Amino acid sequence: MVQFDGLRPARLKVGVISAGRVGTALGVALERAEHVVVACSAISEESRRRARRRLPDSLVRSAPDVAEHAELLLLAVPDTELAGIVSGLAATGAVRAGTIVVHTSGATGIGVLAPLTEQGCLPLAVHPAMTFTGSDEDIDRLSESCFGVTAADEIGYAIAEALTCEIGGEPFRIDESARTLYHAALCHGGNHVVTVIDDALTALRAALPAAVGSVVAQDPDGIAERVLGPLVRAAVANTLRDGRAALTGPVARGDSAALARHLAALTAADPDLAETYRSIALRTAHRAGAAEDVLEVLAR
Repeated sequence: MVQFDGLRPARLKVGVISAGRVGTALGVALERAEHVVVACSAISEESRRRARRRLPDSLVRSAPDVAEHAELLLLAVPDTELAGIVSGLAATGAVRAGTIVVHTSGATGIGVLAPLTEQGCLPLAVHPAMTFTGSDEDIDRLSESCFGVTAADEIGYAIAEALTCEIGGEPFRIDESARTLYHAALCHGGNHVVTVIDDALTALRAALPAAVGSVVAQDPDGIAERVLGPLVRAAVANTLRDGRAALTGPVARGDSAALARHLAALTAADPDLAETYRSIALRTAHRAGAAEDVLEVLAR
């Protein structure tokens, strides 16, 4: 078993399965913290290229070979593949007793690691609450991110929290039973906002050609993004700071007439978008305690 001095891990030999966006970003972050990624698995040509670029000193090997040489085994695979990978590694006996096994799934706790836990491994679920695009910005953002941690005991939590702090992240504990709700919250805030913003950009682009003779008409490329960007960034920052008090616009003002006009214009442009607007605006109105006339317009 790897020894620990207080809460600071000894330098660990790290194995990464697999060399995707998350695995390689965390691998680089761990190497910056003076751990050593000795090997990683990479099946597709894209992941092999990513491994060569981000982890040039690491050997590319099969998953069992990676596991055999690791003191810290990082399972950065899609949620749908995690149980199969764990079962396969347990069947091969490649993971040595005492190995720290960490998976990065948000929705799953340490229960999925049971086959390896039964073989003497230390199970950890450590999820970076951040979206990964594959760019090198991902690595830098890790130091600004929080990490949802689930462990079997205080020793496990101490190790997971120390590793997270070493790469500059902020660890917080998530109970095994709350992992699904935790992940749903992140998906709602991190994924669905993409749809909302994309819908807003679609409507804005449809509106902009009417501004004949303006700067917009003279420079149409990217104007929707430039118009919406500052508004969205301010809204997110204000909400994170002030919560519901950050709400502005017709729902906050109780302007049912403006909302009715919005719905009519959106329906003419894109009925599906209009229904999305109606649904979100109605949820917003209920949260804001809006007047009955606002609720009536949105509930039609």
